[in-house]
Amino acid sequence: MDTTTEILHDFFPMFRVLKCGQIERLMGNDIVPASVDLATGVRSKDVTINSSSGVSARLYVPKSVDAGHKLPLLVYFHGGAFVIQTAFSPDYHTHLNNLVAEADIIVVSVDYRRVPEHPLPIAYEDSWEAVNWAASHSSGNGQEPWLNDYADFQRVFFAGDSAGANISHNLAIRVGLETPDSFNLEGIVLVHAYFWGKEAVGGEPVEPENRAYINKLWLYTSPGSSGLDDELINPGSDPRISSLGCKKVLILVAEQDLLKHRGLYYKELLGKSGYGGKIEVVETKNENHVFHLFNPTTDNAASLVKSFASFMNQGK
Repeated sequence: MDTTTEILHDFFPMFRVLKCGQIERLMGNDIVPASVDLATGVRSKDVTINSSSGVSARLYVPKSVDAGHKLPLLVYFHGGAFVIQTAFSPDYHTHLNNLVAEADIIVVSVDYRRVPEHPLPIAYEDSWEAVNWAASHSSGNGQEPWLNDYADFQRVFFAGDSAGANISHNLAIRVGLETPDSFNLEGIVLVHAYFWGKEAVGGEPVEPENRAYINKLWLYTSPGSSGLDDELINPGSDPRISSLGCKKVLILVAEQDLLKHRGLYYKELLGKSGYGGKIEVVETKNENHVFHLFNPTTDNAASLVKSFASFMNQGK
């Protein structure tokens, strides 16, 4: 028997790991070049953050922008269970073009290193490095002109979907503990956040067979973790949650998404923790996990983008 094609771990529909060690990513492999988007006029370009590790980002600016008018800066972390998708995926490129046009912001979309080639917590460290790289432009003397000229470092946001929302939360905790003076983290946006835990919360399934996929996924991507109640995946296990280093939080959930219950639980946790910021939840009816990436032209996807943009522009 040819053992090179035998499956060791099957995480269909996202990826499989073969016994020979090869990983087969079943989705999220396509990439599109940076460009001027014909529909929105949004411009994008790619930059290298660390040439040794390969950490990079795609930057976006609106069609009309000038150095005399600084824009809110969004640092975005893509989803994909830490394994699939990149910052250069057509799904994220379309979504961020639409968001930049709607919100009138500048975006740094981070391309961190992925599991299994780079097990967690490397994605978190790469993402933190990207945040600090962006912040190094706060004096106007960084290496990237778009950040020097257009970014308002007193109005910085973190956001992401699924695993990227998880990263956003964990980095916001780090901001709260380290209180950097080079930028002000105004808020975070968690879209269909990938949080989990050993015990079910809310309306999550309690049957082991129904929890097995996500249980196995986390333990595979983070082999050195303490398990399903690791603080990185379960904010309820983190005594530092009240130290979240931003003034407001937007939690976006989808009615048919299994992870919805974790998003609602996250709001409950923050409310009980002593966190003093504003917490807002928006639920999209009749939709599933990251629907807006797969169907960006629907009314519900447009509504999600508007909610995201409105949150960032409150108080401008």
